[in-house]
Amino acid sequence: MTEAEEHILKRVRASLAAEQEDEREYLIDNILNTQKIFIYGVGRSGTMCKAFAIRLVQMGLKVFFIGETVTPIVEKDDLVIIVSNTGETMSAIQTANIVRRLGARVIAITAHKHSKLAHAASSVIHLKVEKDPKDSQFTPMGTVFEITALVFLDGIIPDIMKRLGQTEADMRARHAIWV
Repeated sequence: MTEAEEHILKRVRASLAAEQEDEREYLIDNILNTQKIFIYGVGRSGTMCKAFAIRLVQMGLKVFFIGETVTPIVEKDDLVIIVSNTGETMSAIQTANIVRRLGARVIAITAHKHSKLAHAASSVIHLKVEKDPKDSQFTPMGTVFEITALVFLDGIIPDIMKRLGQTEADMRARHAIWV
């Protein structure tokens, strides 16, 4: 294993160790108790969001990514999950403000629990990504947050599967054929 790989794994493990079980349960409960789920993120955070959205779709949930041309309008009582490392991405903040006015619940997943996005959201899941002197060398920009977010989100998939009575075979039957 390279020094960079070891650093990444150490940093992500430390960030996830600080995670609170209540936040996981809150997110799962909200996902399971809504008709439509909307997900949003920009850049690499958006890519992690899309990976999570795919898993939810494979479980048969109604999931949309905000910003796609075929995404319907967010309505009252829908769930919107927004992922942003800094919580200062303007489009994420604007999205949270707009959909809250429509009556949707907004869960922000961020490394900055006092950010503008956190204040605009209904609730916040704080992924505690601390700074490390080696980050600029091995994990530039938001790498630790992005990978932590992906692992956190993928980590709740087995719990959702169990509660929905889904198996991997069920999910595979809904797997898109990317041609």
